[in-house]
Amino acid sequence: MKITKATHRYEAWLADRTPVVRPDIALKHAAMAADAFSFFRATFYRWVQRWRKTCAAATAPAVLAVGDLHVENFGTWRDIEGRLIWGINDFDEAHLMPYTIDLVRLAASARLAIAAAHLALTASEACDAIVTGYTDALAAGGQPFVLSSEHFGWLRATATGELRDPVHFWRKMAALPTTRSAVPKSAVRALERMLPEPGLPYRLAKRVSGLGSLGRQRFVALAEWRGGSVAREAKALVPSAYIWQGKVSDRILYQRILDQSVRCPDPFVRLRGRWIVRRLAPDCSRIELSSLPKERDERRLLHAMGWEIANVHLGSKRVIDAVRRDLKARPKEWLHRASKQMFEVTLTDFVAWQNAMAAKSKARQAS
Repeated sequence: MKITKATHRYEAWLADRTPVVRPDIALKHAAMAADAFSFFRATFYRWVQRWRKTCAAATAPAVLAVGDLHVENFGTWRDIEGRLIWGINDFDEAHLMPYTIDLVRLAASARLAIAAAHLALTASEACDAIVTGYTDALAAGGQPFVLSSEHFGWLRATATGELRDPVHFWRKMAALPTTRSAVPKSAVRALERMLPEPGLPYRLAKRVSGLGSLGRQRFVALAEWRGGSVAREAKALVPSAYIWQGKVSDRILYQRILDQSVRCPDPFVRLRGRWIVRRLAPDCSRIELSSLPKERDERRLLHAMGWEIANVHLGSKRVIDAVRRDLKARPKEWLHRASKQMFEVTLTDFVAWQNAMAAKSKARQAS
């Protein structure tokens, strides 16, 4: 199946499950043609097709996995004690999947980042750091990344860059346009339940963000509370794209994966019906590669990412021994080979998508 046909079918499947914002879908299509990394982030549905048909690593014990993992799906938040925590930021595509999918997808995204000169490691070094971090965490039983700890000073310096400045952040929030369309009552209720006190006046804004979820409804409640700004976002969820062509369970497992992972949860991230609601703040957000300081230990960072994957997978307690055995039996270069394979098919699809978009634009101009 060609990438254009796969995209059309997936978006039809999506529209059957949630209202789709058509202008945002058009933005997503344009972003997919802009660069290979954006294409990768936007097309987990295509990754699933390719993964099952072309990657030998797709046969492995199943855990509750992240699915749509990449080097920019990590960020920070505050736990119930107010401590700054680092880890995986988004679980929209969580489902029961082979544990290898998260490792291979993270490694493939690192390859794309290396190709775009966003990371300075070699692909072999990146794969080794990821799988070593994962293996080390499985052996240790996992550990959350509490950035106030003396052990993670290096990560705290890496994760708190200048672009996460609060003044810059709240200016961006204030600039969000007030929504002019009707907001579903379920989204309003979900947002109001997560505000700091009942009856707080707020403004409802539309937010365009992300790539994998671009096209779904997102609303932000913006308010002033006791001398400062607060923001809560409600994002529409659908079942994982991992099941869009199959007949497996269509349950949304976002809350379950949060609750069972080895992590210090954000008390302001909750599943409310078909909405995931979260606090937005300068230190409660995803970290982009462009915001990282120039001086950073990239191998150590990818080791931490591999470790964090294990923090999530360790929540699947009944199968984790099978995961350890399977991982130990794999040849030394398995992640290097599997991620290269998926990197190459991703580039093939990216070029095909660029050509299709160019042909569409040319036909429009000629008509």
